[in-house]
Amino acid sequence: MGPDSRNRNPEIKYTKIFINNEWCDSVSGKTFQTYNPATGQKLCVVQEGDKEDVDKAVKAAREAFKLGSPWRTMDASTRGQLINKFADLVQRDIEYLCSLETLNNGKPYNESVLDMEGAISTIRYYAGWCDKIHGKTIPIDGDFFSFTRMEPIGVCGQIIPWNYPVVMLSWKLGPALATGNTVILKPAEQTPLTALYCASLLKEAGFPPGVVNIIPGYGPTAGAAIAEHPDVDKVAFTGSTEVGKLIQQAAGRSNTKRLTLEMGGKSPLIVFDDADVDKAVEIAHQALFANMGQCCCAGTRTFVHESIYDEFVKKSTERASKRVLGDPYDEKTEHGPQVDQEQFDKIMNLIESGKKEGAIIQCGGKRFGSEGYFIQPTVFSDVQDYMRIAKEEIFGPVQQILKFKTMEEVIQRANNTHYGLGSGIVTENIDKALMFAQSVQAGSVWVNCYDATMAQTPFGGFKMSGQGRELGEDGLKEYLEVKTITIKIPKKNS
Repeated sequence: MGPDSRNRNPEIKYTKIFINNEWCDSVSGKTFQTYNPATGQKLCVVQEGDKEDVDKAVKAAREAFKLGSPWRTMDASTRGQLINKFADLVQRDIEYLCSLETLNNGKPYNESVLDMEGAISTIRYYAGWCDKIHGKTIPIDGDFFSFTRMEPIGVCGQIIPWNYPVVMLSWKLGPALATGNTVILKPAEQTPLTALYCASLLKEAGFPPGVVNIIPGYGPTAGAAIAEHPDVDKVAFTGSTEVGKLIQQAAGRSNTKRLTLEMGGKSPLIVFDDADVDKAVEIAHQALFANMGQCCCAGTRTFVHESIYDEFVKKSTERASKRVLGDPYDEKTEHGPQVDQEQFDKIMNLIESGKKEGAIIQCGGKRFGSEGYFIQPTVFSDVQDYMRIAKEEIFGPVQQILKFKTMEEVIQRANNTHYGLGSGIVTENIDKALMFAQSVQAGSVWVNCYDATMAQTPFGGFKMSGQGRELGEDGLKEYLEVKTITIKIPKKNS
């Protein structure tokens, strides 16, 4: 897709709540505003879902999940065709969706294209699983025949973040629908527009009413209502650790529902002295600055061996200084705004803390432009482990470069965090790579690359970065119950 496909003013077609394949206003009559992060200007008013709307959606999802319903009686292969049809429609409307994503999220159009292509791949991957989910026959002692069935859990609540709106929708809907569940999905209040448009595509594809319901709204109201609802059987959440804890507590109060939690990180990227410095600088740059640093597994702690440290800092500063900021629809733009004022203020506060605690700011650290939520790509050197910028998840374009001497030291420091989502190492030595890979406490380890996350590879965290896995076959298991069936075999008559 070229520059001509970039619609700077895409029509906003859907702003209501989607329940039972119908568009409706909120029960309370409340609405909220959504904004363009590149300008700070209001885009439109969206219906605000709350507990009563979640109740309606859960009732519709429960009805769609009943034994004998069109969804439950559908052949698995037909279910796969339906999910593929949804992917076809996303592909058909990819230019519109990319334009809308850039408008509502602020990410450069080029990144929106990559996101949309990744989402389509994920949806198709799970469509292919539908008729390949099966149990086992199990030899057991005695005169018995035993086997297992893999069955859907039921009604699933899904709460997605604002940094990758359609990608996260595909990560959640793909395995849930492939396994035959029904869904209530809440998009982030900052970025509801592409999720609502996808609801229209699900209806157009032919999904039965109630199978997918989408409730725009806020976390403390709509999100909490999903987490607490006694008729929701599972919640999948991607977001902050603080909110993940609240969801875990709410789930325990209601019905001890199943949980998948992906709650952010402070991921280490280790650069050894045998690495090609130029290649390592680019890997580290993309690991941190992609999506304006708004990535849960971003390589935010860049550990560099002392013998190449000064060269690495110099070249990283040069690379960050060349990063092109500006209009997200411009094909030359690499770097757009942060998503909203709250994130902008949080990042700027952490940048100031880095300065005060003695880190050296090599470039950036200031607002870019006079409107929107742009922050200059920022590089800190001389970062120490105790500093806030080395401990807290910044979720912004702030690279922290730390110095290390030995493998043993850097593994200990890399693991000295309550997070454990992503990690990476740049080295030409396979022994170092394998030693690091087996020692680091993280759900993903990338060697001589970073964030190479595909639909086929499981993704999730150790420690407070979460529980459970998304993507791959492991992602399917999070939406399945295992039922064991054992039959007594009558003895042969004498």
